[in-house]
Amino acid sequence: MHSLHFVTGAAGVGKSTFGRELATRLSAVVLDSDTVTEPVVRAGMQAAGLDPTDRDSPTYKQIFRDAVYECLFQTAMENLPHVSVVIVGPFTRELRDPNWPRHMADRLGVQPTIWLLTCDDEIRRQRIERRGNPRDEAKLVDWAQHVVDAPPAEPAFEVERVDTSDPASSKPFQD
Repeated sequence: MHSLHFVTGAAGVGKSTFGRELATRLSAVVLDSDTVTEPVVRAGMQAAGLDPTDRDSPTYKQIFRDAVYECLFQTAMENLPHVSVVIVGPFTRELRDPNWPRHMADRLGVQPTIWLLTCDDEIRRQRIERRGNPRDEAKLVDWAQHVVDAPPAEPAFEVERVDTSDPASSKPFQD
């Protein structure tokens, strides 16, 4: 069995960038929640008469959140016998569950390494503005309130912590 890595953190901390760099170093496959299920989620939200860019409302979380993660886990299970896997997503609720790493190890057959990325809130806001993704518009309308409403999860277990405020010091496996 190959290695399994979860790259977690709040919006704008650099999860996708770090996940791609980590996957390159490991010759791993990247399963990013922002890309793996995006077309299906957009279509489902639109079909339900909801904003297709919504990723923060209770309605989105009730309908899609668990299904999105389940797609990532099932795809990881198919790939782990052949290649290492890097899964990228917020995993906010999971970080608060002290049993989550063990549950993932039991389910996926390998002990995961969990990376928690953090970053200065102002740098996160600037990154989110630069990427210009419609999914982020609601966050940017009142950034100060978003920061209050969506504080970073404090993990209930040991993680690899990376502060991406300084990109030079947040490369995976610095020598």
